Amino acid sequence: MKKYNCIIVDDDLVARLKVYSIARNYSCLNIIGHYASAEKAIEIAENQPIDILFLDIDMPKLNGLELRKKLLEIPVCVFITSHPEHAVESFELDTLDFIVKPLLPNRFEQTMKRIEEYLEIKHKAQLFETSFGDDFIYIKDGYDKIKIKLHEILYIEALKDYSLLITENKRHCVFSGIGNLLKERHFQNFIRVHRSFAVHKQFIEKVSSQNVTLFNSISIPLGNSFKENLIDFYEN
Repeated sequence: MKKYNCIIVDDDLVARLKVYSIARNYSCLNIIGHYASAEKAIEIAENQPIDILFLDIDMPKLNGLELRKKLLEIPVCVFITSHPEHAVESFELDTLDFIVKPLLPNRFEQTMKRIEEYLEIKHKAQLFETSFGDDFIYIKDGYDKIKIKLHEILYIEALKDYSLLITENKRHCVFSGIGNLLKERHFQNFIRVHRSFAVHKQFIEKVSSQNVTLFNSISIPLGNSFKENLIDFYEN
């Protein structure tokens, strides 16, 4: 099993030890240490590669958001904080997850699933190439080429610099951001409904104030700033 180097940063000793006590149960995590200051975290990160940063926001001198700006080279950042009002700002800093204290084991487990999936896809996506046909996309994985029919893609999910193409039976990764994919003429039948999601028009079954329901009862979040993208859909 691949291990990921991680550090925990929180000026509150009890909160820091809580994260440590839960994180140590995951064998894929190699916990380099837990630290009370951003300055110490920067020192550690400068001397060895770090894959995951578990980080509080409210800290003296250099807060968590400022620290993340200085450590953007760390692939995964998870904020664990008592300040939910910073959620939007944090996701502008390539944040993979945002947990509001108190930290619970089952919530951390959800985060770990996202981390493992993201890091695995990140590794694989570096080997992928894509090419387009009239009604399909080829994804190259090593020496193999996978052919995906465009009309079988239910929705697209953004994952930082990568995108997941979701079909009924499988998830495929391409090394391209969702914004760039949607500029391709091949994806003209997809509608951006959220910062992280675009859906195929033909699979939309229901639209509510917060969700778009697709074929087979798949629920996709609907972002407020993207609701106007569904105007044509409503008219039809």
